Amino acid sequence: MSDILSLLREHQTVMSQLESMLPIVEQASARILIALGNGGKVLFMGNGGSAADSQHLAAELVGRYQAERRALAAMSLTTDTSILTSISNDYSYSEVFSRQIEGLCQPNDVVVGISTSGNSANVVKGIEAAKKIGAFTIGMTGSSGGKLLTMTDLCFCVPSNTTARIQEAHIFIGHCICELVEKAVAGHSVTKVTASA
Repeated sequence: MSDILSLLREHQTVMSQLESMLPIVEQASARILIALGNGGKVLFMGNGGSAADSQHLAAELVGRYQAERRALAAMSLTTDTSILTSISNDYSYSEVFSRQIEGLCQPNDVVVGISTSGNSANVVKGIEAAKKIGAFTIGMTGSSGGKLLTMTDLCFCVPSNTTARIQEAHIFIGHCICELVEKAVAGHSVTKVTASA
């Protein structure tokens, strides 16, 4: 029980420090809304748990978060096994996101790179490719920010060095962004949906 309580308190400590990031949440949401309004899309990328977060957040936008509204253009670059394995085999695993961005990304898109260290080589290269195209870039990292801190237009540096705590904060930040975007798209006359999964 004491170990679980320690984990809970560590989680609460990290989450309580996210208040300083609220302006960045608003900025990120605003940039996504600009992209969507201009016919752009949101591209997510990450490895492991961050790959799962990429898929989760893309699903919230394309499907729905809490309200009935039109589908929003978003995708995760972590889901197509043929693309991932062919790029890894023919080029390098470090190219799995940059190659997709080269083919799919447009200047009016937003690219979100998720990496708890901020240094994942394939995410870094993906952000580099997005910046060459002129897309707006967002990083989601841990306390140091790693390379993504100075590379991205906006960066969420969760104040922790523990991967699990960082990932817990990332999904909360992602949910906040989804809520703000959804409310702006749907307006106030929406049908709120209760949990179904």
